[in-house]
Amino acid sequence: MVEIVKKSGIKKPRLVHNKILFWIIIGLGIILIFLIIFIVINSKTNNTGNNPNNNSQKECEQDSDCIPGGCCHPTTCVSVDKKSVCKGMICTEDCSGPLDCKAGHCSCVNYKCIIIKS
Repeated sequence: MVEIVKKSGIKKPRLVHNKILFWIIIGLGIILIFLIIFIVINSKTNNTGNNPNNNSQKECEQDSDCIPGGCCHPTTCVSVDKKSVCKGMICTEDCSGPLDCKAGHCSCVNYKCIIIKS
């Protein structure tokens, strides 16, 4: 609580504050700063998904490692080891997917299989 006290002989008012409350606020501020630093450091050490050298996150290394992800009118590209089993499937000849009728092709970009429009 802030209180304005004017003593006789003093021309300017003086602020008197609660010292316990002041130190509680300072202590909470310091704890908050340490908590923010901990969260930032922890999120940087756990964020390995953006590291292309992490082998567990690599889908491909070259374009030949990527194929259409599905049997009929695929809409994604996947790595060769995730190839769909399409034995005995009958597909229409409709050009509806992003890879149909040479509208696009699979490519390896930043170790991820993606569709490149032709």
